[in-house]
Amino acid sequence: MKSPRLKVAGRLRRHRRVRRKVLGTADQPRLCVRRSLKHTYAQVIDDVSGRSLTVACTLTPAIREACAAVTPKEAAALVGKEVARRAIAAGVSRVAFDRGGCKYHGRVRAVADGAREGGLKF
Repeated sequence: MKSPRLKVAGRLRRHRRVRRKVLGTADQPRLCVRRSLKHTYAQVIDDVSGRSLTVACTLTPAIREACAAVTPKEAAALVGKEVARRAIAAGVSRVAFDRGGCKYHGRVRAVADGAREGGLKF
């Protein structure tokens, strides 16, 4: 079994590789996903101006109540839908997906699917 330090180092190496290719612009900002053991976070970032356009996570009061009795994967889908709703309200329709060095499955994929259902184009 890999030690936790090697797992973190591998994820950071993959994250740097993804970030070399994915850049958020004003026309197509970056949808960045981060997951911890308990929560899922998503934010839409314009890297050119260096600011976050919108944020949603499982700690947001609107989502927190809805995801109290669902699985973590379903809660991640709710986060994706909420960040899509907020991004469209901010005038963003296309995003570049940044999986943060994590594999594209589970909660990361659920956020992406929820954002697509919410109306964002990747």
